[in-house]
Amino acid sequence: MINICDLDLVGKEINKDDFTINISKEYFQDEEINEKEAASLLKSSSVLNLVGKNIVALALGLKLAKENSVKVIEGVPFLMLFSFLGNY
Repeated sequence: MINICDLDLVGKEINKDDFTINISKEYFQDEEINEKEAASLLKSSSVLNLVGKNIVALALGLKLAKENSVKVIEGVPFLMLFSFLGNY
């Protein structure tokens, strides 16, 4: 599972009703990557948890998901992707 968020969101808390999302440094900021590295990770990973306008837009631009798959809470886009790779 790969977790990527826009850098400006690290440390923020987002609320909706009684639901709180903590975009913590411990969970999301193992390391900083550039857009090229992010694109490579997005294309090669089977489970993705993405938070933020830039990273979600990159995933949509790579055709990994459709716009209607994106959830927005307090103006912040969220996208979870599950890809089944290989022969089953």
